[in-house]
Amino acid sequence: MSKHTRRDHLTVADSHEEITDALPILWTSREVAEALKVTPSTLCRWRATGKGPRVYWLSPDSPRYRRSDVLAWLEEVAA
Repeated sequence: MSKHTRRDHLTVADSHEEITDALPILWTSREVAEALKVTPSTLCRWRATGKGPRVYWLSPDSPRYRRSDVLAWLEEVAA
């Protein structure tokens, strides 16, 4: 008799939940700019010059930021 684990009985909903729980929450440029109290164009300029927080590109027009990367960047630039 084979021993079954919970994983053997995962439903599509369970799989989706596991995946989304494992993914980081990604912020848009607007959300990061609002959180940092700067304009989106300032954030764009920082991105272009490599001075801003680490960015992930979902597509050429979709930059996204992890909260932990934004917080780490703030610690780096703190005086």
